[in-house]
Amino acid sequence: MIAAVLAAALSAAAPETVAQAQGVARPIAVLRGLDKFSGLAETFEAVVGAPTAYRRLTVTVRACRDTGADAEAWLEIIDAKAPAAPVFAGWMIASTPALSALDHPRYDVWVLSCKTVSGDAS
Repeated sequence: MIAAVLAAALSAAAPETVAQAQGVARPIAVLRGLDKFSGLAETFEAVVGAPTAYRRLTVTVRACRDTGADAEAWLEIIDAKAPAAPVFAGWMIASTPALSALDHPRYDVWVLSCKTVSGDAS
């Protein structure tokens, strides 16, 4: 019950408003993608505001923030096979990826961290 209420509140809030409310905004999200068919997991970076390709998905990070103990990102994910509407749009939290998860038959994508410099461990 609490998880459903929290997920609804997170998805209803505009990313810019929530990102400014708490946490430190970072320009790069570190994400992990899993191809459920092949079992291949890949870590990739996505710059906030720039569409990033992962297999047949296009991932656009709208906001990414580091709260010190966790990372949170607002993601919009579009499948090339159904580009009319996003297959996911909302906040993902690194420590609890199942709270607000991509529901896709082939791929999983989740947030690992937010950072300042590409390739950097920050």
